[in-house]
Formats: sequence, C-alpha cells, structure tokens
Amino acid sequence: MLNQLQRHPIGYLFLALLTILSLTACGSGNAPVAPDPTLAPVEETVAPSQSPTPTNVPAVATVNGEVIPLEEFDAELARYQAAQTALGNTIADDVARETVLNDMIDQTLLAQGAAEAGYQLTDAELDARIADLAADVGGEAALSTWQASHGYTSESFRSSLKRAAEAAWMRDNILANLSGTAEQVHAQQILLYNLETAQKVADQLATGADFGDLASAYDPKTNGDLGWFPRGYLLEPAIEDAAFSLGIGQVSDIIETEVGFHIITVLEKEERALAPDALLSLQEKALLDWLQTKREASTIEE
Repeated sequence: MLNQLQRHPIGYLFLALLTILSLTACGSGNAPVAPDPTLAPVEETVAPSQSPTPTNVPAVATVNGEVIPLEEFDAELARYQAAQTALGNTIADDVARETVLNDMIDQTLLAQGAAEAGYQLTDAELDARIADLAADVGGEAALSTWQASHGYTSESFRSSLKRAAEAAWMRDNILANLSGTAEQVHAQQILLYNLETAQKVADQLATGADFGDLASAYDPKTNGDLGWFPRGYLLEPAIEDAAFSLGIGQVSDIIETEVGFHIITVLEKEERALAPDALLSLQEKALLDWLQTKREASTIEE
C-alpha cells in the first residue's frame, strides 16, 4: 500500500537531466565544473545563457527574450516520439508537444540560472567536449552520422549540448544544497474503505485494542507498515502531517484520502540517512520547486 502514498516516478525533465551529461563528461581534461553549494538561488532578473538568438529565427517560444528555435523543437519532438514508440508507448501529439516544449523551456531556465550563478560553457570547452565525443564514437565522420540519424545538424547539436551542460550544472547546484539525511518517521497504518468500519476500529483503539494486531488483521501482507519517510515524500500531505505531529505510540484521528480511511501511529522518529528512492524524490521536488519559482519570475512566450 505504501507505493500508493509515495510520490510518482520522476518526470521526463528530471530523468533527462540526470543522464544527459554522460555525453558531455568525456575526457578528464573537460569534466564539468563542480557547482559551488554556497551559491545563492538565482535572482529574479534573468540573463541569457548565451548570445541572444537572432530574432529572424522561427521560434516555438522565447524565455526571457531567448529564443527556442522551432527547428530544434521539431527535431526534439521527433526524437521524443520515436523513443516513446520504441518503448511501446502511445503518446497523443498534443501531449508529446507539451512535454517536449516544457522540457526545453525548463532547460533554458536552468541554463540561464547557471549564467546568473557565474557558470557558462565557453566555445573552447564545448569544442573540446565535442572532440572527445567524436573520438569516443570513432571520429568526426561517425559523430556526424550519429547526429544526422538523430535529427541533429552540427549547429543544433552544439546548441542542445551547450544548453544541456549548463542546465545540468545548475541542476547539480540546486541539488548540492540537499542533505543526505533528514528527520524521518517510521509509521504504521490501518487502512479501511468505508467510514463506518474506520470508526469501529477507532473506537476499538480508544478502548485499548492493540494497534499492531488490528493492522495485521486488516493487512496481513504488510501489517500496515509504511516504513521510514521524510517530509515531502508521501503523496498524501494529510498522512504525512499527522505522522510528523504525533509522538511515538500516539494514534491519529481518521484521515480520509482518495485511497480510503487511514488511522496511523508512529513507531519511531529520528534523523537518519535517506533511502535512495526518498533522496531521489526529494531531489526531484527541489528541482521542480526551483523551476516553478523561476517560471513565475520569468517572461515566457509560446
């Protein structure tokens, strides 16, 4: 049952930015510059991450005056749709378009944030990364063939690689401020599917019934164990709020959610290392929160 309460798997942008820089990290002499975790969040005044795109270039959107070229968008959309088809997924055209456009806008915002924070990939550094890539795939001709087969021109590949590198630098800077530990609770629940039964169970608990015994009776497979979780991890804020407000051994009131009616108790509470899935979930939340704040402070025209 816990997986129904956990956050959904990470989205397209977060997954892409977690992996895309495997391309750009080639070559020991051209590794990405490490972010400074002491850097403050970006200011509301946004500086472009590169020279402004000429205004006569057809645009799918502009982000704080910086153009996202229509040609690059169309190619990225085709790559995304091809990848989804290869995975056996059917994605409506309007959904695919929105997904890719939002991803490109978010990457642009992150790249602009990197420039504000003092990082910008120079042409020389970009050239060195592309040279490393060419060497890895068998030479410039092989890289050109790969680019063509994936819908890139030399110019659009440079532009995409630069934006991705700067966006990933900013992502790393945002995530560097997250600790690997957090206050967490170990909770147990009794989940019922109608209010009448939930009230009967609550009455039993109030008159001294053992919480663990009832949890096992209603969920023999997991005994209602929700495991350890930090703030911001569960999909149901009401359950999370109750868990962090209760003392050890205390029992909550009935909590109604879309899943059903929950009664929880806290078994343990302490500062502890985050499990990998919890850390990933909090990283995603931190990134999405930063992007939401950034979008609200930006001028985006589609």
